[in-house]
Amino acid sequence: MEKVTYHIPSISCHHCIHTIKTELEEQEGVVSVEGDLDSKRVVISYNPPATPELLIDILKEINYPPDL
Repeated sequence: MEKVTYHIPSISCHHCIHTIKTELEEQEGVVSVEGDLDSKRVVISYNPPATPELLIDILKEINYPPDL
């Protein structure tokens, strides 16, 4: 299992984190998504076929692009 952490500046409330979790957890291979409102960080654990590039694409699609 792989793990990535992204800083997402547009996180402003718990609803944002819920939306991110819901959307990412629908992706095949995503094991877990944990968000922190204070640090505006999301930690994603995943296995193939999920990839960091795919996760970033999903975040961009739902208007939560990460700072890279």
